[in-house]
Amino acid sequence: MSVPAILKKKWVWIATLVVIVSGLVALSVLGDDPKPLRLDEFETAVAEGRVKDATVGNKTNTVQGTLTDGTEFRTVFPPEFADEVTKTLLDADVKVEGNNEDDAAITSLLYDLVPTILVVGVFLWFVMQMQGGGRANRFGRSKARRATVTSVTFADVAGADEAVEELKEIRDFLKDPERFRAVGARIPRGVLLHGAPGTGKTLLAKAVAGEADAPFFTISGSDFVEMFVGVGAARVRDLFKQAKEVAPAIIFVDEIDAVGRHRGTGTGGGHDEREQTLNQLLVELDGFDDRDNVILMAATNRPDILDPALLRPGRFDRQIAVDAPDLAGREAILTVHAVGRPFDDDVSWNTVARRTPGFTGADLANIVNEAALLAGRRSARSITLADVTESIDRVMAGPERRNRVMSEKEKAITAFHEAGHALVGHLLPHCDPVHKVSIVARGRALGWTLSLPTEDRYTRTQAELTDRLAMFLGGRAAEALVFDEITTGAADDIERATALARSMVTDYGMSPEIGPRHVGSADELGLTRTGRPPTPVSDEIAVTVDREVHRLVAEAQTRATELLVEHRAGLDRVATRLIEVESIDEADLAELLSGA
Repeated sequence: MSVPAILKKKWVWIATLVVIVSGLVALSVLGDDPKPLRLDEFETAVAEGRVKDATVGNKTNTVQGTLTDGTEFRTVFPPEFADEVTKTLLDADVKVEGNNEDDAAITSLLYDLVPTILVVGVFLWFVMQMQGGGRANRFGRSKARRATVTSVTFADVAGADEAVEELKEIRDFLKDPERFRAVGARIPRGVLLHGAPGTGKTLLAKAVAGEADAPFFTISGSDFVEMFVGVGAARVRDLFKQAKEVAPAIIFVDEIDAVGRHRGTGTGGGHDEREQTLNQLLVELDGFDDRDNVILMAATNRPDILDPALLRPGRFDRQIAVDAPDLAGREAILTVHAVGRPFDDDVSWNTVARRTPGFTGADLANIVNEAALLAGRRSARSITLADVTESIDRVMAGPERRNRVMSEKEKAITAFHEAGHALVGHLLPHCDPVHKVSIVARGRALGWTLSLPTEDRYTRTQAELTDRLAMFLGGRAAEALVFDEITTGAADDIERATALARSMVTDYGMSPEIGPRHVGSADELGLTRTGRPPTPVSDEIAVTVDREVHRLVAEAQTRATELLVEHRAGLDRVATRLIEVESIDEADLAELLSGA
């Protein structure tokens, strides 16, 4: 029969020993508690001859003894009655003994010292465990999980062709390092994968390990840092030691920004626990021997906040951007996730990929899974195009909330609001085509208008951003035009419009008053994204920025209102249809606005 794992832990046995020793000391010192007697009860017992023997404590002013029925008792009396109590006992022919209470002093000392000794002993044991080496150092042991064999290969990675090509060199080195050393090449010691969440950074690291058939150690950056000083650095040393013992190997640190932020920004200045851990990580990277055959891979969503010393050549030599996939990449990812699922023949992954610009691999995997769940709810044997379409809407805007009942007035306001967005977006030449308009509540939104680009876009012109501002405010303009009042439903539109206008002024140089200069703000660390202190901005420039942001938003509001006034008939047609059917697709919208 196997021994439970908890009984193998040393601290369990030490804690058990402490409890047993404390219990024995208490039993030996205290024994059975005597029965307490009040002073009047004690006097009555003496007068009635029920006291067999007694011991008078001359320091604690107590009488302890035995009654004639064998019961032990204890009585406390005032110091000024000490002589009278003794005389009363003697007059009653009770056997009386005096006690100078040296034993009591020893007992008191034990009461004071035993807990102190136990606490100090446990504390010293913890300290020794933290500072000791080898297997006894439980706190300093790395929490990395080792996967000796991983089945993931580059064939399982889609939509990241450039990153795969870069990582193939790492695989080739781990498989045949002598081929590179023969020509004097030094493989990168560290590889940093950076990109938005869900783009497949962890999957790429697993694929490298699977292709190279190498041990793969994975750990999160937050696992290094504990409340005890020095634990993180000890775990870094232990992790690299384990990897070197089974080299060639890969160490993968996920979310390395948890431990690799700029030094000098912590609460403890340059000596806090996180910075000590980072310093040890830098030392280990520098200490790599060319023949260690250990490669450190790391992933982060925020490469801009990492310490520059971590990114210099010789540490993270190679930095690979893992971006959201393009059209072909999205189609490939969807095809990979669709394997083994019964989709109908009319489901075109190219069409789905065109509807999902900006989606990451995780988003696309979620779409396929949501479509399968929707089909499962209907007890269907195959997944239809309607399931896929609904899953896209769920991922983008949240699940439908048809149980949210709106009054007729609220429904009308929401319909005209969304019709305003759709009409302005349809009329302005530089807006993305409106794909769907709905007044069915999803997530926190009462209604929504979905615009999708016809192709992947990586830059935007000033004309496109100006048209987008007007589309953002088209809903609010429609409310004011039709109902002669505005509602709180435009709060998100106003926030997005203000943020876009500020970026146009401060980041993109699209304001004639500010010109082509960056007027940014410091981030939460008190540093800019480049790691340098923010450029001072005068009060005059700040006022000018606010004035320009206000001008852009106001002009967009005026432009949207003018378009809605000019095409009021089209606005009414779209809103009326929304009230009737709740959702309009691209073809229906084009038909309704054909005469607009």
